[in-house]
Amino acid sequence: MSSYAERRNSMSSHADRLAALREQLKADHLDGFVVPLTDEHMSEYVGSYAQRLAWLTGFEGSAGSAVVLPEQAAIFTDGRYTLQVRQQVDGAHWSFQSVPETSIAAWLKEHAPQGARIGYDPWLHRRDWVKQASEALAARGAELVAVADNPIDRIWSDRPEASKAALVVHPERLAGRSSADKRQDIADWLESQNADAAVLAALDSIAWTFNVRGTDVSHTPVALAYALVHADGTADLFVAGEKVTPELCQHLGNGVRLHERAAFEDALGELGGKTVAVDPERSVAAIFEALEKAGAKIVTMRDPTVLPRAIKNEAELAGHRAAQQRDGAVMTRFLRWVETEAPSGELDELTASDKLEALRRENPELRDLSFDSISGAGPNGAIVHYRSSEKTNRKLEPGSLYLIDSGGQYEDGTTDITRTVAVGEPTPEMRERFTRVLQGHIAIATAVFPKGTRGGQLDSFARRPLWEAGLDYAHGTGHGVGSFLSVHEGPQRIAPVGGAYAGGDEPLQAGMILSNEPGYYKTGEYGIRIENLVLVVPVDIAGAEKEMLGFETLTFAPIDRRLIVREMLSGAELEWLNAYHRQVVEKIGPTLDAEHRAWLEEACASI
Repeated sequence: MSSYAERRNSMSSHADRLAALREQLKADHLDGFVVPLTDEHMSEYVGSYAQRLAWLTGFEGSAGSAVVLPEQAAIFTDGRYTLQVRQQVDGAHWSFQSVPETSIAAWLKEHAPQGARIGYDPWLHRRDWVKQASEALAARGAELVAVADNPIDRIWSDRPEASKAALVVHPERLAGRSSADKRQDIADWLESQNADAAVLAALDSIAWTFNVRGTDVSHTPVALAYALVHADGTADLFVAGEKVTPELCQHLGNGVRLHERAAFEDALGELGGKTVAVDPERSVAAIFEALEKAGAKIVTMRDPTVLPRAIKNEAELAGHRAAQQRDGAVMTRFLRWVETEAPSGELDELTASDKLEALRRENPELRDLSFDSISGAGPNGAIVHYRSSEKTNRKLEPGSLYLIDSGGQYEDGTTDITRTVAVGEPTPEMRERFTRVLQGHIAIATAVFPKGTRGGQLDSFARRPLWEAGLDYAHGTGHGVGSFLSVHEGPQRIAPVGGAYAGGDEPLQAGMILSNEPGYYKTGEYGIRIENLVLVVPVDIAGAEKEMLGFETLTFAPIDRRLIVREMLSGAELEWLNAYHRQVVEKIGPTLDAEHRAWLEEACASI
């Protein structure tokens, strides 16, 4: 066996893997390769088989990409991962690039060798990215080259297989609408657009449309599949045969034709002469290429399920409220446990997050966590999307802050909550900055705005108390949340418009659920975040001349009063805080035993 073959089979370090990729690229007559963190469905969270970026670099965040050239390699992340990427990726082999200050296209324009052939996998990139990168490379006399076989897959000898788990029917009592009804709405939309079919490539779109769920992606209850929905209300669903059960077939009925997932590309090739709607944000370049080759007429439009999925119906809202109440009881028990155990100085991040998961799993309705818990003690709390490991695990030391961001996937709703708690006596600075974050949180919770307002217009409400002290945070203030689906769901966001915060320009509508999570992070010392989920609701105002909206808070768990500087709060802010804590006691208290209820009442006492 050659040394190269040995390396392919036993690459013990990320440096070995980078070297092996360079050798593979050389064999493929390529001068570079682009590695995104996504799958064939443009997913945020991907199955283990698609974790190419993590396998190559060691980076475990949920957003990033990399470029490998013969003599250089760069990894691209946004402000949420500035610290994490430097902890997980070896700076001796990779340069760290910050998005949106730069981009892959801009970096290639500067660093790609003259005349280079830079490879990319067309099943892992959007069409607009391909256009941008191609134009940037052309300025260097270089070209972007589509590969039929991903070179990382060829050197990743122990790459996991895609999940074979069966699809699960999501009952109509929780979905609120039948799959046939949803497909008919898509058919009516297609008719209004003079189109024959719509491509559904996003996994949550498919799960929502067909009222199915899966376990193919950790923490997101979706199944690997593609779909074509036609103007007559019928559909073609492309999913591996071993994932199909008699129950699924009965649920889908005669209006849905089942095919192997691998047959999807060939099916696109049969749409010649048809007008096909494709979402350029949620469909990869390869889908467009297959349709163009077939001679189909492509109309680029947003996936027709995106907005209906974001606007929750009454059944989904009832499920969300039940899930939030259930989860709030878990958080209350956990926060009491932390308050009891942390003063010893022996409690650590992993033990704490394991305890919280164990408490959640006592609920028979829980199907999974909604993401890997962010359990950050002291300086680790300043890493926005931190993930504790045996290597980084810290104890909750007296005089520090502990940040826990977590959530559950219950069959009736998806939760996401962050609490920051004091371990021992907090410093005056910690209390002052926590209070500013709380003021920003209250500003969003109490916002009233006219219909048509974008999330980007509200984002500064949350930042103003921090801005007044010359402070800020490098993430959006709020993201959409699914209904037993993705914990990060579009199209709505509360975030600055543009840059790394796509979605901030989406008008907010009644029925949308978002997070409300301003924060503050002092590198090397501590992190603060307060997160609840909120629902957009109509607001009646006497004499109003416009239709007005506001937020109903859905998440109920104590906010650490030890970290609040009462004198900094206005009368209205103090009123909101005390009223919120009364609601926590009213909603969560009856679900607890006497001991935990007594602790909750004390934790939520008025200030």
